[in-house]
Amino acid sequence: MNVWLLAGIIAVVVVIVVVKRLAGEPLDARDLFGPALVLTAIGTWTVVRNEAGLTGTDLAWTVSGAVLGLALGAARGATVRVFEKEGVLWQRYTGRTFLVLAVSLAVMAGFGWLAARGGMHEGARPVQLSIGVGFLGEALVVGARGLATGVPFATRAPRRS
Repeated sequence: MNVWLLAGIIAVVVVIVVVKRLAGEPLDARDLFGPALVLTAIGTWTVVRNEAGLTGTDLAWTVSGAVLGLALGAARGATVRVFEKEGVLWQRYTGRTFLVLAVSLAVMAGFGWLAARGGMHEGARPVQLSIGVGFLGEALVVGARGLATGVPFATRAPRRS
């Protein structure tokens, strides 16, 4: 797949997710975890198929970057407003969510710079993996907070054929 096409698709998905969550949306488990899992899978696939081959240094930086991204996503998830509306859970991004996002971007940029200086190859640090694990960390925290309320998650209406 063309790199620019893939980057464009990922950018569109990220923008859609952020805009929906900024406006507030029903908290549906599929919408919460779907983008995170898809982006993480694409990023992992990109790392695994790296034609240059992975070194121990690459793997160490990739794993530590994924752990850092997961933690920063979890911090962002702690700022998401989870509330009941119409008998189901809803979520909404807050101003603090964007503050944590800005700090996370700066931290991850610094981490990427250190990784490159530390010998990590470009192909071993796909952006999709960084975004995916960040969304996954957020989803885990928001999902756990939602479960703790005892209010049911929203469900999608069945599709008509």
